[in-house]
Amino acid sequence: MNTTFGKRLLNVPCLVWSSIFIIVPLFIVLYYTFSDGKGGFTLDNIYELGLYKDVFITSIIYALVATFICLILSYPFAYFLTKISPNSQKMMVLLVMLPMWMNLLIKTYSWTVILDNNGVLNRILNMLGFDSVKFMGTPGAVILGMVYDFIPYMILPIYTTISKIDKSYLEAAADLGSNSFSKIKRVVLPLSLPGVLSGITMVFVPSISTFYISQKLGNGMILLAGDIIETQFKIPNYPLGASMSLVLMIFIIISIAVMNKFGDNDKGGIMI
Repeated sequence: MNTTFGKRLLNVPCLVWSSIFIIVPLFIVLYYTFSDGKGGFTLDNIYELGLYKDVFITSIIYALVATFICLILSYPFAYFLTKISPNSQKMMVLLVMLPMWMNLLIKTYSWTVILDNNGVLNRILNMLGFDSVKFMGTPGAVILGMVYDFIPYMILPIYTTISKIDKSYLEAAADLGSNSFSKIKRVVLPLSLPGVLSGITMVFVPSISTFYISQKLGNGMILLAGDIIETQFKIPNYPLGASMSLVLMIFIIISIAVMNKFGDNDKGGIMI
C-alpha cells in the first residue's frame, strides 16, 4: 500500500503541471470559442471560420511542402551520419543541434539580412553582374525559413532510428545477395520508418502553426493561420482567435493520430 501511495505521490507534480499548462488552457480556449464575448453561448465564431478557409488551406500546403523538403534533405544526411566515425558523428550531431539552441526569432530575423533587397545574397548577385532578385515576400522565402528552423527535428529522429538498426540485418541481407541499394530499400527504410514518422510530425506541427516566419520572411504579404490567430488576440478578439486555435489544434491532433496509426506496428512508436 505504501509503495502504491509513493508512486501516486510521485505523479502529483506531473498531474499538477499538466492541469495548469495543458488542461486549463484547453478549457479556456473552448470557453472563448463558444462565447460571444459577453459570456453567452454562440456558434457564430465557428461559422465565421469559413471566411478564413483559404488561409487554412495555404497553411496546410506550406507545412506539407516544408515537411517534404525537410524529409528529402534529412534522410540522406541522417544515413550518411551513421556511416562516419563515432567522433565525427558526435561533431556533426552537435552542429545539427546548435541552431536549436538559438531563439527562433533570431534565426528567422537573420534570414531577412540575407534575403533582403539590399541583403547579402543580392549583393553577391550584383557583384557577379546579375540583377537583384526579390526574395522577401515570396512563398519560397517563407518555406526556406520553415525548412531552416525545423530541419533538425527531422534529422535527429531519423538518425537515431537508423543508428540503432542491428548490423546483423544488413549482413544477412548481403549474404542473401542484396546490393547497397537493395539493403537500403528492403532493410534500412522499413526499419527507420518510426524515425521518419516522428520527424514528419515534429516538423509538420510547428510548420502549420507558425506565424513569425511568415511575418518576417513573407514581408506581411503571406498570411498563415498562425498570423490570423495572433492578430485576433492582439485586437483583441478572443472568441474568433480561440475558435481558430481550436480548429488548428484539432487538425494537429488528427495529423498525429494518423501518423501513430501508420506507425503503431513499428518498434518505437512516434508519439503517445
